[in-house]
Amino acid sequence: MFRFFMLIQLGLLLIGLLWMSLAGYSALQNPDPLRDTVVFFLLYFGLMGLELLFSRLFPASFRVTEVLHGQIGVLMRSEGVRHPQALLLALASGVSEEVFFRGALQNALWGGWLGVLLQAVVFTVLHPVPDRRAWAYPLFIFCGGLMFGTAYLLTGSLVPGMLAHYLHNARGFYQLLEQKAEQERQT
Repeated sequence: MFRFFMLIQLGLLLIGLLWMSLAGYSALQNPDPLRDTVVFFLLYFGLMGLELLFSRLFPASFRVTEVLHGQIGVLMRSEGVRHPQALLLALASGVSEEVFFRGALQNALWGGWLGVLLQAVVFTVLHPVPDRRAWAYPLFIFCGGLMFGTAYLLTGSLVPGMLAHYLHNARGFYQLLEQKAEQERQT
């Protein structure tokens, strides 16, 4: 599973980088470390706030999503995935998905606000959920895609999205591994 997901992320990264290079899209226009740092914090804490909001607005769907994520954690541990590999997967997904969805796809889909909207739709479609009771998860992914796309549109930089995406995924993977470890300690 780990290798499979790493290959998917590597494929997205290579396609995105090639696409951006051939089309002349920029990953970082007008570098501004202060702006990018502020946007990174807004994105990261915005995602955390969105999770909290969804857990309160859609508790049943959120619980089903947590169960599905818990199954991923069980699978990760059963395949020997540990924290270093999970952090590597989080980094790979944060970088590759931002390069592919925002850097390449958003620019190709007419850029601007229409590009933000359309890449968020594709981002959602490529994060499928096997249980319809977890219907709020695709909505969360769509909102996250809108947030990342807006950040890239307004800053011209993929860096804030990459960092926020990485930390969000790293926190999630870490929680999944720790949750399973805690369950093992209790039994």
